[in-house]
Amino acid sequence: MNMNIKATGIDRNILVRWGVLVGIALIFIVALYPSLVIKQQGYKLGDVAERNIKAPKDFLVEDQEATEEKRTQAVNSVLTVYDYDKQITTNTIQKITQAFTLIRSLYSAADATGPESVETQPEAASAPPPDTKIAASPPSSPETGTSPEGKQATEAAPGSAAETPTAPAPSPDEQALQLKPDFEKMLGITFSDDEYRILMKEKFSGTISGPVIHIYREVQNNGVVANKELLLKELERGITLRNIQTKSEQTVDSLRSYYGLDQAKTMVRIIGDPLLKDIGYQQRDLIVAIVQRLISPNITLNKSETEERKKEARAAIKPILYQIKAGEMILREGERVTPVQIRKLNAMQDLVHEDQIFAQGLGAGLILVSLMMSLFLIYSNSSKMPQDEQYKHLLLVGCLLVILMIIVKASMMFSETMALQGSLPESNHSVYFGIPIAVGSTIICLFLGLEGAMGFSLLSAVMATILFQNRIDLFIYYYLNSILAAYWIQNCRERKVFIQAGLKLGVFNIAIAAAICLYTTELSAINMLWNAAFAFLGGIGVGIIALGLAPLVEIGFGFKTDITLLELANLDQPILKKLMIDAPGTYHHSIIVGSLVEAAAVEIGANPLLAKVCAYYHDIGKIDKPLYFIENQRDGKNRHDKLAPSMSSLILISHIKHGVEIASKNKLGKQITDAIRQHHGTSLIRYFYDKAKQLRGEENVKIDDFRYPGPKPQTREAGLVMLADVVEAASRTLEMPTPARIQGLVQNLISKIFSDGQLDNCELTLKDLHNIAKSFNKILNGIYHHRIEYSESPALGNGRGKDASPDRQPAKQENGPAEKDKAGRKGHLRRLGMS
Repeated sequence: MNMNIKATGIDRNILVRWGVLVGIALIFIVALYPSLVIKQQGYKLGDVAERNIKAPKDFLVEDQEATEEKRTQAVNSVLTVYDYDKQITTNTIQKITQAFTLIRSLYSAADATGPESVETQPEAASAPPPDTKIAASPPSSPETGTSPEGKQATEAAPGSAAETPTAPAPSPDEQALQLKPDFEKMLGITFSDDEYRILMKEKFSGTISGPVIHIYREVQNNGVVANKELLLKELERGITLRNIQTKSEQTVDSLRSYYGLDQAKTMVRIIGDPLLKDIGYQQRDLIVAIVQRLISPNITLNKSETEERKKEARAAIKPILYQIKAGEMILREGERVTPVQIRKLNAMQDLVHEDQIFAQGLGAGLILVSLMMSLFLIYSNSSKMPQDEQYKHLLLVGCLLVILMIIVKASMMFSETMALQGSLPESNHSVYFGIPIAVGSTIICLFLGLEGAMGFSLLSAVMATILFQNRIDLFIYYYLNSILAAYWIQNCRERKVFIQAGLKLGVFNIAIAAAICLYTTELSAINMLWNAAFAFLGGIGVGIIALGLAPLVEIGFGFKTDITLLELANLDQPILKKLMIDAPGTYHHSIIVGSLVEAAAVEIGANPLLAKVCAYYHDIGKIDKPLYFIENQRDGKNRHDKLAPSMSSLILISHIKHGVEIASKNKLGKQITDAIRQHHGTSLIRYFYDKAKQLRGEENVKIDDFRYPGPKPQTREAGLVMLADVVEAASRTLEMPTPARIQGLVQNLISKIFSDGQLDNCELTLKDLHNIAKSFNKILNGIYHHRIEYSESPALGNGRGKDASPDRQPAKQENGPAEKDKAGRKGHLRRLGMS
C-alpha cells in the first residue's frame, strides 16, 4: 500500500513538473510571437488612419514593382535550351554498316565456294556467319528439334550414315529473305518486298550502303530539328545549344540553317542527285527512300531545363529594398491608406512568414525548457531537496519566468510607444536598461539560496535575450545585474536591505550600461545619459518590486525568508506568549534548546536562525495539556501516576499532533511544522514502556505502541532540535553539573541517538556531531556554571529525577532493539565533543 502511494506521489510530481515546463514553453512562444495567437487587425487599402504611426526601429521594405520588373527581365534573358545529340548519327551509321555487312556476308561466302562446292559441300555452303547461325538455319521440327528433311533422311537409312542422302543447302537469296526481319529491326525501318529484292539483286553491296551513309551523315550533321516553326520563334534572341555528350554549350543565332524534318527529307534528294546520277533510277530511289526513313531529329527542345534555368534566374534576383528609419512617419492621422503604406505596415508587423515564426517560436521554447530542466536537475541533485518539494520549487521558477516575460513585453510596448510619440530624443533602447529582470534572481536567492539564484540568473537572461531578438549586449547586462542582485540580497534579515541592494545595483547598472555603449559605439552624450537614468531606475525598481513580491511568494508557496523567521523568533509572538503563560517550564526549555541549536548550527554551517525558530516552536503542542509534562508541574503531583502506561504514552505522543495542528493554524510554515513532527523521530518512550512491561508482562506489550510516529529528522536543523531537546532535558537531572559530567552526558546521549539510527536521514556527519557536542558543552557549562553543591541529594520518585519529564528520559532511555543490534557502534563516539 505504501509503495502504491509513493508511486502515485512521484507520478503526480512528474505530471506537475512537465505541466509547468510545457506551460512555460507555450507562454514564452506566445510572448515571443503573439501573432501566432492574436491576429492583429491592420489597416486596409482606403481606410482612414486613426492615429500617427511611426517606425519604432530601422527596417527594410521591399519595392515589389521594381523587384518584379527585374525578375521578369532576368527570366526573359534566359535563352531556350536545345539538346544536340550527335550520338544518334553515329549509332545509326553503325547499324547501317552492321546490317548490310551481315547480309552481304552470305553472298560473299557463296561467291567464294562456287556452284560445285555448293552441291558437294552443302554444310559448308549453307553455313552462315557465326552471328547469324541460328537465324539462318532451316526451320526445325518442334518435337525433335531437327529439320523435316533431316528427319526423313534419318528414317530412310537408320543403319548407315554413308547411305543417308544430303538435302540441298539454301541459297543466299533464301537466307537473305529469312534474315529480312532482323535486317529491318537493326535499321529500325521497314522495306517492301520490291525494295528488298532490289537489295538482294545488288547483294547488299556497298554501292547501296555507301551513298546511304554519306547522304545520311551530311544531312544529320547539319542539324535536324523536330519543329522548326517553334525554333524560328527564337530567331531574334538565339538559343542555347547543349551537347549532350560533352555537356558543352554554345549560343546559336543562325537558326535558319537547321533543317526541319520535312526539309531534311527534301535535302536528301537534293544532296543525293549529284552522287547517284551514274546508277539506275531504281537503286537511286531506293537509296533516297532509305535515307529519308532513317532521318530523325538530333536537335530537340529541352523544356524542363529551360524552365529550371528561368526559375534559377528569377530566384537569383534578390528583393529590392529601401530602408525605413526609426521615427519615420509611416501613416499620419486622417490620411487614406495607400498601397505603399500598406506594404510598410506589413513589413513592420510581419518580418517573417508565419511558418517561420512558428518554427522559431517552437525552437526558442525548447531552448528555454531544456535550459530550465538542466539547471533544475543540477540544483535538485546538489541541494538534495525532498521529492515533494521539487515540484513546488519548479513551480516557483515557472511563475517568476512568466512574471518576467510580462514585464519584458510591457517594457517593449512602452518603449515602442515612446518611440512613436517621439518622447525619447534618440533611441528607444534606453528603456531596456530599466527592465527589472534581476527581480527573479532576488526572489530565488531569498527562498532557494544563492546557488539556485545563479542558475536562474542565466535562465532569465537567456529568456530576455531571445525576446529582444538575440542581443548579446543585453544578455551580458541582465546576467551580471541578476547575479549581483542575488549576491547583495543573500542573508537578508532586514527589509532595508532590499533598498540598499537596489541602490548598489543601480550604480552597477550605470557602469555596465556605459560599457555597453562603448562596445556598441553609441557614444552620443544624450543617449548615454538616458541609458544611465533608466539603468539606475531599474536597479531601484528591483529592490522595490522584490520587497513587495517576497510576502506574496511566502503566502503562495509556504516558504519562509530570514525576515519572517526573525519575526517568528520574536518572543512577543502570541503563540510563545501563550506557551510562556500556560506551560512556563516548556517555554523555558524551548528557549534554552533554541540557544543550543543556534550555536551548534553556526558550527556545522546550517541555518542558525531557522534552527532557533524551530526550537522555539517544537513543543507548542504541550499547550493543550501542559500539566501532563513534568517541567510544568509545580505542586509535586504527577498526573501520570493514576494513568495506565499506554494512556500516558498516548498523551505524550499527542503533543506532536497538537503541535502540527497549531503550526498549521498559525501558518508557521512547512519547515517549522516538519521540525515539530520530526524532533522525536521514532524514538522509544522508555520509562512507560518499562513500566508497562512490569505491570502486564513483556509478551503482552507492543513496543511500537510506545514509539513516536516519526518520521526521523529529514534536515540538519530538525536533527539539531532532536539532539538539543534530549540533552537539555537530561542536563536537568544532573546532581553536580560539572564540565566533565556535562561532557559525559552529552557524549552518551548523542551516541545513543546516533546508534538508534535517528540521524540517518538528516545528513549530519560524525564531524558535525563532534562540533555539535562541543557547542552543547560550551552552552551548558555557561548555564550551569558555579552551582552550589547541596549536602542532600534530591529525592527520586517514580523512577524520575528532579524536574525530569517522563517523555524525556535520556539518562535511562534506551532506544529499543536497535541499541542491541548496533552494540558494535557503542565505542565509536566515546571522544565525542572532546577537544
